[in-house]
Amino acid sequence: MSLLQKIIRTRFATMSRKSADKLIRSEAEKTLAVGERLGPGLCGQSETVKQMVGVDEDMRAWNFYQILEHNIIVNRNVTCVVEFLAGDGPPPDAEFDIKHDVMPQDEVGPEAVAEFETSVKDHLKSIGQLSKLRGTEQIEHTIFGPLDGHQWHCLFGFHLQLHRRQAEALEKLFHSSSTVSSR
Repeated sequence: MSLLQKIIRTRFATMSRKSADKLIRSEAEKTLAVGERLGPGLCGQSETVKQMVGVDEDMRAWNFYQILEHNIIVNRNVTCVVEFLAGDGPPPDAEFDIKHDVMPQDEVGPEAVAEFETSVKDHLKSIGQLSKLRGTEQIEHTIFGPLDGHQWHCLFGFHLQLHRRQAEALEKLFHSSSTVSSR
């Protein structure tokens, strides 16, 4: 296990459910704020962001709406995993491919904003109704290893944070190119 993996697993183990909920809300709000600052015109435009931890090479040229759609797909999948581990849902799709099934469509538009908000609200509502997340059975994550329900719930906010940073890097690129072009 790498040092980064140990740090993340320790972070998940020491984070309370309330703190995980707060992180999720905060990261969702920050992500949506980036979209508001960009406006509909720039949200649909792509630029390639610099290499970033957690953003694979084939994710770097996404536009803002594609980032949201990726999060929607991951959010729904993580919610399903947590519900299953807590004994309140069907098993996750065994055919789900973490490398391919999380990729957004080429044509994603403003509808992604409402869908993103719904995926976050649905997750928090569902998790709020579950009694036990810590110490459940575990399901393997391809990077972080076996995670229980609580750790998957923490991963939800951590994942939003990674892609919020990607959205901010995209915003920075747009602002730096508009500064250059206005000179």
